[in-house]
Amino acid sequence: MKPKLVVLTGAGISAESGLRTFRDSDGLWENYRVEDVATPRAWKKDMDLVLRFYNERRRDVLAAQPNAAHLGLAGLEACYNVHIVTQNIDDLHERAGSSKVLHLHGEILTMRSERDASIIYEIRTDIQRGDLAPDGAQLRPNIVWFEEEVPMINHAIPLMQEADIFVLVGSSLAVYPAAGLLQFVPPGAPKYILDKVIPEVRYNNVIPIEKPATEGIAELLRLLM
Repeated sequence: MKPKLVVLTGAGISAESGLRTFRDSDGLWENYRVEDVATPRAWKKDMDLVLRFYNERRRDVLAAQPNAAHLGLAGLEACYNVHIVTQNIDDLHERAGSSKVLHLHGEILTMRSERDASIIYEIRTDIQRGDLAPDGAQLRPNIVWFEEEVPMINHAIPLMQEADIFVLVGSSLAVYPAAGLLQFVPPGAPKYILDKVIPEVRYNNVIPIEKPATEGIAELLRLLM
């Protein structure tokens, strides 16, 4: 039985692939205010703006490539039972070769009915106003917006509880409920925290690695492999 290694990743791991979030620039996400493009209120107010914004993000993701941090985590599967829980909406973990990836906040390369969240399709092009799901509702990005529930958190908690080793990469721990997942990691499990700026945590067995994701994962591999 391989040890169970659970990884929680945030925007910092994809930043080195050229993908940014609103936290990079004073509350703006690619020059948009979050409340204008990433809330249910924004969708009701200006559907065309929200669709345009996420169509741009989808093109950005398709143009990006996994970096050494993504590839390093995938490589850990040779020695560990690796489960990745990510706050990111891109597919870079999957393209790097990770086999068990749980997306807390949705996936930019899928779309769903605005009425029924269980009606989901893959999408590699743009979503347009008037693109309808079989239930007759407008299709929207399959993204968990601010002010919406995070249903996958209930799948992430048991993973945290079963972790033999926990790794946090590129997250400021500022977005809940994802930031609260650390409280479910067993107290005795080693907790590696990798970021350019280590967030304040109050847990036992914390090993900080204060480096960007690619450099931090390289050091983690030296420690674990």
